[in-house]
This record gives sequence, structure tokens and C-alpha cells, in this order.
Amino acid sequence: MAFGTVYFIPFEIEPFCWIAIFIVSAFIIAKYCTEKYFLNGFAVSIVNAVWMTVLHLSFFTTYTTSHGKEMEIMQYFPMPDDPQLMMFFMGIISGATSGLLLGLLSLAIATFIKKKRVVITL
Repeated sequence: MAFGTVYFIPFEIEPFCWIAIFIVSAFIIAKYCTEKYFLNGFAVSIVNAVWMTVLHLSFFTTYTTSHGKEMEIMQYFPMPDDPQLMMFFMGIISGATSGLLLGLLSLAIATFIKKKRVVITL
């Protein structure tokens, strides 16, 4: 998704891609983790936000060229004269927000998935 948003995924389609990623990620976390579903979902989103922010800042010129609408929207936020710093802070905010959402979604899906209990006997 990080490279996709830099090079070819437009601003209008990005939310739909994120919804699909969140649902798949939450399902995987709920299915394969044994406990702490919320914490695992939160951690995945934090790591993802760091990765996305670093990549967007690394390819800032390419990113801004293909995301004019986002650059226009940033003019209404604090620090419009420093878009890279603003992108950094937005990465932190979106990471925390998406962490809460993925954590809650993982927890919710885990409550509905019946896991097979593996019992090892000797």
C-alpha cells in the first residue's frame, strides 16, 4: 500500500483499499493470534504508519506530484508552509487512529471466530 499510494493509487480510491486491508488484517490477527487481539492490531497499525510515513517522506516529490488534492487540503492544516513536517505529524495521528480501529476490529472478529482447540496428549 505504501508504494501504491506513492505511485498509482489515487486519493479517491485509497479509502476503499484501506477498508479491504483492515478487514483482511483483522481477520488474520483474529485467526492466528492466541490472545491480546486489540494490542496486536494496534501494533500492526503503528508499524504500518511508521513504514508509510517514512516511505511518503522519502519519496515526497513523487508523492506530492501525484497527490495534488492532498497537498491542497494540507494548506488548511497548521504548518502549511512545511508539508513534510505536517505529513510527519499526520502519520502519527493516522497511525494512532488506525491502530485503535484495527485493534477494535481484530478484537470484534476474534469474538466471533470459533478457534479449534489443539490438545496434545502424550
